[in-house]
Amino acid sequence: MSIASTPIAPAPTRLFSPRAWAALLATLAVLLVVVPFLHLALPPQHPLHVSSFWITLLGKFFCYAVVALAMDLIWGYTGILSLGQGLFFALGGYAFGMYLMRQIGRDGVYQSDLPDFMVFLDWKELPWYWVGSEYFLWAAFLVVAVPGLLAFVFGYFAFRSRIKGVYFSIITQALTFAAMLAFFRNDMGFGGNNGFTDFKRILGFPITAPQTRTVLYALSALYLFGALCLARWLVTGKLGRVLVAIRDQESRLLFLGYRTLHYKLFVWTLAAVLSGIAGALYVPQVGIINPSEMSPANSIEIAIWAAVGGRGTLFGPVLGAFAVNGAKSWFTVAWPEFWLYFLGALFVFVTLFLPRGLVGLLQSLRLRRAAQPPTAHTVQANA
Repeated sequence: MSIASTPIAPAPTRLFSPRAWAALLATLAVLLVVVPFLHLALPPQHPLHVSSFWITLLGKFFCYAVVALAMDLIWGYTGILSLGQGLFFALGGYAFGMYLMRQIGRDGVYQSDLPDFMVFLDWKELPWYWVGSEYFLWAAFLVVAVPGLLAFVFGYFAFRSRIKGVYFSIITQALTFAAMLAFFRNDMGFGGNNGFTDFKRILGFPITAPQTRTVLYALSALYLFGALCLARWLVTGKLGRVLVAIRDQESRLLFLGYRTLHYKLFVWTLAAVLSGIAGALYVPQVGIINPSEMSPANSIEIAIWAAVGGRGTLFGPVLGAFAVNGAKSWFTVAWPEFWLYFLGALFVFVTLFLPRGLVGLLQSLRLRRAAQPPTAHTVQANA
């Protein structure tokens, strides 16, 4: 074989550009060093002090951003619109909430080894599925296994049956609604409509201590960064190209011999696991988990985060999660009765005028600025 005919290996795709790496690491340094210092080292009366409210709020937003990122993998890159992503988020929260409830011990209202809601309902012993919930490692395993197993089983039968489009969205929404109704029942053993609350400790540390909250906040930030790197690594490789091909023309991919079931099932299960871990980090920071987290409205909001930020961009859904939830935090204080109207109007506006979301808008502005001819002032300055 001659040198001219030797195939040239394609250049490896960079995970991020040098500028993106610099921005990410700088942001991470501020979040992990500066913000905790301002929270723990400065007294509350100091003007630069970061309060516990902001630590908890940012920690929540980091968890929401991971769920939006998972939504982008299955919707933005694979074209699978799920309206049940909130179910996996809540299941991860419940799995870890069981551990937090067991850590209360005899410090509850009834001073029993059983959780307070079980004593109130006259339960005599723990259900079988609560066995081992007092161990952190078992709880961590359940956080991954429960959402992942449910997603795998459901996804296998749904994708094998070639259910797609609006039908898949409706089924996932029905699954979420059915789970919410089940968890509302007291005999499920998960606290009914009140869910889990009044947590005391995590790994022996007081859950309300500023140091504990700061560690949870930092873990959430690191988890978002790790999930972003993992998602970027997946979509820039062969898997990412296959996922985009499934989104754009699955029938042609099937004709070429690809078994799209395996690819869709993998990314669907991965998104569920990512959401479940985010839910586990979310619960100790907000101090409660109840069936309302499974409501179909929450899953629709997750889709709106991805749409507002920009589907198929990874950074977009993260930005959308922060933007929409920031607006929600402000609206629910200033004008709580108008929040749902604003959310609906925002989704309609983005669908009609910003189909590529906020990231697409920023890219358009950057291209427009680069295409502008130099002004006389600019030419004179360069000269």
